Amino acid sequence: MTPPSSPELSATPKPGPLRPLADTSVPAVVAGFVAMMTGYTSSLALMFQAGAAAHLSAAQISSWIWALSVGMAVTTIGLSLWFRAPVVVAWSTPGAALLVASLPHVPYADAIGAFVVCALLLTAVGLSGGFDALMRRVPAGIAAALLAGILFEIGIGIFRAAQYQTPLVLVMFFAWLVVKRLAPRYAVVASLAAGTAAAAALGLLDFSHFRVALAHPVFTKPSFSLAATVSIGIPLFVVAMASQNVPGIAVLRADGYTTPSSPLIATTGLASLVLAPFGSHGINLAAIIAAICTGPEAHEDRGKRYTAALWCGAFYLVAGVFGATIAALFAALPTALVVSIAALALLGSIMSGLASAMQDVKQREAALVTFMVTASGLTLLSIGPAFWGLVAGVVTQIVLNARRA
Repeated sequence: MTPPSSPELSATPKPGPLRPLADTSVPAVVAGFVAMMTGYTSSLALMFQAGAAAHLSAAQISSWIWALSVGMAVTTIGLSLWFRAPVVVAWSTPGAALLVASLPHVPYADAIGAFVVCALLLTAVGLSGGFDALMRRVPAGIAAALLAGILFEIGIGIFRAAQYQTPLVLVMFFAWLVVKRLAPRYAVVASLAAGTAAAAALGLLDFSHFRVALAHPVFTKPSFSLAATVSIGIPLFVVAMASQNVPGIAVLRADGYTTPSSPLIATTGLASLVLAPFGSHGINLAAIIAAICTGPEAHEDRGKRYTAALWCGAFYLVAGVFGATIAALFAALPTALVVSIAALALLGSIMSGLASAMQDVKQREAALVTFMVTASGLTLLSIGPAFWGLVAGVVTQIVLNARRA
């Protein structure tokens, strides 16, 4: 894969003073908010479901969300400032889904110990530097196709939502379309505003369960057992690497950022280690919500899109402090609004990914296979489609190159 700039330049902070406020823009703020909103609304319910299944107290579940949010905020802001790139960190959604089934079968302290084991493994992978060498061997067309495949399911969500909330979705889509023609930078902003107004007019906003509540950290001393390590710790590690870190790096690469992956994985691993006793099952690189901040909708200048990630981190911090409040606020919004605004924010990234994937004639078949497998939602051995899409694409590329040679 040919990077747009030398890795050496990207591996160190760019010279010159940091000017995040001067570099920011309204679309960057909105991209950060949409990224945070998409991440929380898509999987926050899994945390409550897993916590209820394991009979955790409300304070423990609140601490869980607080630990994840604070970890994501600090690492997203810190890494984005250091590398001047939109490095977005998120919790492991597949990991949360895994815990729904496995958490009730082990003592909570043992589960915390398994979180520690997973964090240690992630940190070791990051510090080893081997992941960087692996990702450098992924062809550019396959990385771009992987990005497009990851985002495809979210992108078509707006058209699915149109089947059951037609007026709301049409208002949002045409607001985006008109403003995209007149002032492209503010198309997503206008769609969000129009969608919120339409939802209010249609009586789709429900604030009956809204309440203001602060989250408080609850420390749990970890204990270690073989059963918890095997059933939770190791599966969490595999899922985090295959379903979060691999596609997360691919998103950065596809949008032209050559930020080294090893420091990112090591940093998220260390943050996960520190926050595990407070309930954090692990934070990793984001893929889908990262694309909201790395794409052209976040900022027309690629060098200033890091500000979108900074705003995402800031919103993470607010969400962590007011965990229960944020959950209630998102519950008040219609699902169609959240799905539609996420889809519109990602259209630019999907278009860019597909265009880049098809550029190199020798990589087109492999890129197409990558896209189709990833977009299909294929899940094997509890590992998501992004990993299998990457594997299928690389295998296709190797076989076809050998045939042509």
